[in-house]
Amino acid sequence: MARLVKIPPSLCIRCRGTKMLCGLTYCPIEVGRMARTLVTDFKGTELVGDSPPAIFVGRYGYPSVRVYPSSPPVKGDTSSYEKPAEWLNMKMENFLSMRLSLIRGGMTIKAGNASDPDRTLQELQVMSLSETPAETYIEFQKPINAGSFELDDSTTPMGPWSPVKRMRIDPGRPNMAAEKAYYDTDLKASGAILDMYRKNVDVLAISKVLSMGVVGEKPNRKLVPTRWSITAVDKNISDNLVSRVKDLPQIDEFHVYRRKTDGNLFTAILCPTNWRFEWGEAWFPGSTWNAFGDMAHVEIDSEGYGGRSTYPGIGGCYYASRLAVTEKFTDMGRGGSAMLWREIYPSFHLPVGVWYVRENLREMFKTKPAKFDNFQAALQYLAPNFNAGLNRWVEKSPSYAIMKSNLYSFG
Repeated sequence: MARLVKIPPSLCIRCRGTKMLCGLTYCPIEVGRMARTLVTDFKGTELVGDSPPAIFVGRYGYPSVRVYPSSPPVKGDTSSYEKPAEWLNMKMENFLSMRLSLIRGGMTIKAGNASDPDRTLQELQVMSLSETPAETYIEFQKPINAGSFELDDSTTPMGPWSPVKRMRIDPGRPNMAAEKAYYDTDLKASGAILDMYRKNVDVLAISKVLSMGVVGEKPNRKLVPTRWSITAVDKNISDNLVSRVKDLPQIDEFHVYRRKTDGNLFTAILCPTNWRFEWGEAWFPGSTWNAFGDMAHVEIDSEGYGGRSTYPGIGGCYYASRLAVTEKFTDMGRGGSAMLWREIYPSFHLPVGVWYVRENLREMFKTKPAKFDNFQAALQYLAPNFNAGLNRWVEKSPSYAIMKSNLYSFG
């Protein structure tokens, strides 16, 4: 029997299965999770289905990466497999079974080939532009590895894979904004991302075309691992929105939001001050990134008016949450600062991707907030909701220290 290894929760929260900070050669959280998770019943070496479309680009071995065109073994309208806004209305079991039925065909491609693709890569790039399902046929070199599914805190779950022997894809109707960016070979990737966003292309679809190297100046186009492209899109768009929020007239009260889901609590206080932002997470024992702890562990990352120069240790959820709150400020036509905190409870023990944060916050910000003219009143309103306790939060919060020292009160 394997010996149970006691790992400090702070290491797991900072590592999230990617850096092996615990010193082991494997992630015990991921191994245990894979052993418990049901995978597809698909068998055989030929896949015929309608892809949403879905394409995943791995990060290991970069700049040579493994690209995975994916499809469920079903025909018909599979677009919901790639629509995060619809996933919130599903039971987690249904969401996971749907996503884990996306069978992946793997092939290794050099990232730089995106600027001068061969026929196979070009076929995949055109597929990534589709806004309707693509008819997909994949013959695998061998039966799929049933344990090779993808569960990651940044990307959405995907099913097992096998190397591709041959493939045929009939792409769906292209998204006009994405297709325009594809043919504009002088437009930088950052500009293409913003153009697509302004034309209401979903951020997941934007990250897909960025990942497949179909946007940007032609000589610089590269395949981008999906994990990186998702964060890049959230950051790029929210960077732009932050600059706009700074120029807006400030709200004149403290706006307080809260949203409870299965295994999660999301909260936000929007403050009538100059822009600053913080995202905090409290992982409880038994939750995804605190499997071995004996108490809730709180981590917060933040930025001031001038932004930040380092990548947040808390991960991609930082930029997913910043996108959601800057969208809210922009919709209101008002500026301010934001304190966003999330508690994750033991029942939430699977990584499902940063979409879960982004979409839950978007839903939360559609609700009517409670409003206060006093910062302490706003905090006390939220206090009963925190299972970790308000004191655990405020002692870690840079924004709290600033707000308290300035004694912000209005009215």
